[in-house]
Amino acid sequence: MKVMVDLCIVPLGVGVSLSSYIAACEKVLNDAGLKIALHSYGTNIEGEWDDVFAAIKRCHETVHAMGAPRITTTVKLGTRTDREQSMEDKIRSVQEKM
Repeated sequence: MKVMVDLCIVPLGVGVSLSSYIAACEKVLNDAGLKIALHSYGTNIEGEWDDVFAAIKRCHETVHAMGAPRITTTVKLGTRTDREQSMEDKIRSVQEKM
């Protein structure tokens, strides 16, 4: 099943700057071959359910291995069975109505 996810991983107990942890997670997602779009407060991910959630698990493992004792993660997701839809399709649909 295809899924679109909005992922926000926040390492805790590592100080104020989080960009190196986010960059490491982005590398995990890229290496997984998933379609991703980084934004200012997270990452949109598109792919097969099992692949996406396996990569999210690897993100957690990677960030913990970098020294983060805790991680809080927010995941919003959507699936649909009536038709195929990409992240770009959703954005284009809104932009056409503006």
